[in-house]
Amino acid sequence: MIILTNDNNPNALKLIIGLKLAQQSVEINTVSCRDAVLGYLPSLQLPSGSSLFSTSAALQFLIPTPEESSVLINKWLEWDISQLQPALVSYGGSGKLDTSHKPRIWSLLKELNRCLKSKERLIETNTVLSVADVSIWVSLWSTIAAVEVSKELTKEFPHVQEWLNNLESLPVVQESLKEFKFERGMNAIGSIQAASWFPLNSYTGGTLNKQLSNEVNTPKEKEVASISEEEILNVKKNWTSKDYPNLKEPSYPVLPKKGEKNILITSALPYVNNVPHLGNIIGCVLSGDIFARYCRQRNYNTLYISGTDEYGTATEAKAVEENMTPQQICDKFFSIHNDIYRWFSIGFDYFGRTTTPEQTEIVQSLFLRLKDKGFINMETIDQLLCEKCDRFLADRFVEGTCPGCKYEDARGDQCDGCGHLVNATELLNPRCKVCNNSPVIKPSVQFFLDLPKIEPILKKWAAKTEGEWSPTARVVAKPWLRDGLKPRCITRDLKWGIPVPIEEYKKKVFYVWFDAPVGYISITKRYTKDYEQWWKPKDHDVSLYQFMAKDNVPFHAIMFPASLLAADNGHTLVNHIMAIEYLNYEDTKFSKSRGIGVFGTDARDTGIPADVWRFYLAYIRPESQDSNFNWVDLATKNNSELLNNLGNFVNRALTFAEKNFGSKVPPMELREDDLIVLALAQRELSQYVAALEKAKMRDALRHILAISKHGNQYMQSQEPWVKIKGSDDDKKKAGTVIGVCSNLACLLSALLGPYMPSTSRELRAQLGLDKISYGYIPDTIMTFLPAGHKIGKPSPLFSKIEDQQVELLRKKYAGKQDSPSRELKSVIPAAATDAAALEAAIVKQGLLVRDLKAKGDKTIWQPQVQILLQLKKQLAELTSSTTKINSQSTPVNAKKSVSAATSELNGGGGQDVATLEAAIAKQGLLVRDLKTKGDKSVWQPEVEILLNLKKQLASITGAPVSAANDKKSKKKK
Repeated sequence: MIILTNDNNPNALKLIIGLKLAQQSVEINTVSCRDAVLGYLPSLQLPSGSSLFSTSAALQFLIPTPEESSVLINKWLEWDISQLQPALVSYGGSGKLDTSHKPRIWSLLKELNRCLKSKERLIETNTVLSVADVSIWVSLWSTIAAVEVSKELTKEFPHVQEWLNNLESLPVVQESLKEFKFERGMNAIGSIQAASWFPLNSYTGGTLNKQLSNEVNTPKEKEVASISEEEILNVKKNWTSKDYPNLKEPSYPVLPKKGEKNILITSALPYVNNVPHLGNIIGCVLSGDIFARYCRQRNYNTLYISGTDEYGTATEAKAVEENMTPQQICDKFFSIHNDIYRWFSIGFDYFGRTTTPEQTEIVQSLFLRLKDKGFINMETIDQLLCEKCDRFLADRFVEGTCPGCKYEDARGDQCDGCGHLVNATELLNPRCKVCNNSPVIKPSVQFFLDLPKIEPILKKWAAKTEGEWSPTARVVAKPWLRDGLKPRCITRDLKWGIPVPIEEYKKKVFYVWFDAPVGYISITKRYTKDYEQWWKPKDHDVSLYQFMAKDNVPFHAIMFPASLLAADNGHTLVNHIMAIEYLNYEDTKFSKSRGIGVFGTDARDTGIPADVWRFYLAYIRPESQDSNFNWVDLATKNNSELLNNLGNFVNRALTFAEKNFGSKVPPMELREDDLIVLALAQRELSQYVAALEKAKMRDALRHILAISKHGNQYMQSQEPWVKIKGSDDDKKKAGTVIGVCSNLACLLSALLGPYMPSTSRELRAQLGLDKISYGYIPDTIMTFLPAGHKIGKPSPLFSKIEDQQVELLRKKYAGKQDSPSRELKSVIPAAATDAAALEAAIVKQGLLVRDLKAKGDKTIWQPQVQILLQLKKQLAELTSSTTKINSQSTPVNAKKSVSAATSELNGGGGQDVATLEAAIAKQGLLVRDLKTKGDKSVWQPEVEILLNLKKQLASITGAPVSAANDKKSKKKK
């Protein structure tokens, strides 16, 4: 295969290594940037005649990515091209090292060093090297590793330095270096810059080396060959023949209309017992809002409904934890959610809640209709009853020993020790989490939705509609529809919920999964008395879009539509289930109690505008796989894409119009190069509309940025600041350029509306337009601002996020993240070489887990559970190996040793410190449990045993004995 490259470009080395690994022949042709198609180098010419201009794409073509590591490889390749290389070019692209950009480089190297801490490669594969290792190694080795600051690498980033050295010594790398000789360091950086396009960003300072920038081709030279004559003719026609439509005046209430496009949008009702984090926000309400704003700007009849989900055991548990009533908890968190969403500019038509009379009425009515139609069954099931609390215990209110792994703090629905699902009645030694008493098993009659009976019509409906669901929704729903449905319980013996409308069962309430989705209907009824026009349409069509994270898919794809289909009452059924994957925080999970991650109440405290948060969350929206929030990436996207790409383009155009054309749009006489940039923008506009029609927000956002990129390149190549000083013809051309750019800015103001509403309004004000409106989103580019239109006062739309600010915020929301291995070392005693010492550590760790679980945050106690399980595993292995050795040598003595060890726990002779500590810890746990039950006659004898054990320990160690009654005795004195 043939590699085309400019002189000294180290990116060509990446392709050479790739070809060597793929065992392909290598031919290298050196060309100038002007002779390259599109002006990008290096490129790889395939035997078919096609060319690959993306180095990352070429590497992945040569070395297919293993499926199991594809996500990680793509992440690192994007990191190289979007963060590392632009930073390197900024650092040395001017021909000398600009030390003001060193912190940015060091931040990236710190991240890389952390990832290489415990492994030899970024990606462990069966091949010699992954494409990610190849790409990043060449980027670093050829540039910063060859300049004077390289001496600091060894000291500050030892793992990176070791990785660089190891890869350099590989035979495939040495062979490749012989094929392509180039000068490392500053010249290599210059060659990368000359043949690559990176968005101007916060660390370039907006300046390029003049000699190098002359090599960069204009948009016309790069892309004119791909623009068809038909595209040019269409752009020319639309520019003059179409009028820009106005947005419809908003109405109240919003109601569907016959013959028009009626869009009903819901976002999964956020549960009311917590503060939403960034993942929750993009997972439902922000995604729904972006789509709703888009639909409104297309003049569709659009209603966006959401609210808080307020019934269920989680609310009861939170109320117990905070010593409040369930209603008080709901009121508190409803207000918190409402405030957060207002700050994020979430534009609901109505944000309601499920604790309303309308909800009760509709849920009970639906239940009775399903019962009358034969879709409700009754079954008797065994449940745990706490006689002291006089309540049946839902899964969140009971704990006990797992019947499988014997983990002592398994929940009533799942064991966190082994991960298996359990029924509350299967727990060994169950206990009520409220009073710690042992519950009894009692039968209880419950109502079940007969899903097997509904399954045929549900499958028929799903087959017709699932093509419009997101890929994530289809993947999650498929096993449910494939494996067959089972009857599902819809009632519980709780107090906080909607009561069953049958006299003898009125103490039962509906399960939250059955009640919550009905909230969409009841909240719409709170909004308008004509709610049935949306939910039971008769002479018009309604398209229902529902936004959620993947964990909510079963309820929206199976349970809720099954209930509505069985009711057969003409309800609107979901057409588009727009589910996404999860958003993580800096490669870990969000945790409010541990201070990890940004929650809704935190975002406004950062000083970063809500629009920037909206932009970045949409940019990283996990549409097909889990994605990751990263502070450095947030700053990079803000500074490069918003500040120096989009903001730079708009501000340059409007400022030029203000200074040189009296704040008016100048006359425009379009020529070929003007039509080309409009054709390129039209392509992006068409793809933007196509993406948002399918609610692909992340993809659509990139087309906005592409339009401003084309505008920047167009303005840079036309140089209106030069032409305005030239002949009359040159001045006219400068006017045309600024007129075209002003019109593109107007288009951008509309396209930004769904994502950044405040920014959109501000830009419209600068354009001299009505800032109350966001502007209509058109299908085609036309003259939005005619010649003579008076613009407003230009000012920067965005501000830079400094590296220092990023580091402060990163530390503030990093929380405490001790590694399990480090914690494990602190748990196990230094002398833990026998079973007794491990038993002592297990008991202590068990106490810690129990205390932490009482506080409720799984992110805190789950790592401690893993430590506990590891300790138990070590004990099992030690016991097993000891038994095996002793059984092969002295089985009689072994049995005596075991008996002796057992007697030691009861105060026998021969004790050592570890054994007594284990016995004391166990006895202390017993005393603690007995004391919670309150009967002194029961626990007092056990206290005496505990004190006796402590005395024995004191006689060995010489430490004083602490009596259980010391504190009380002192108080009496």
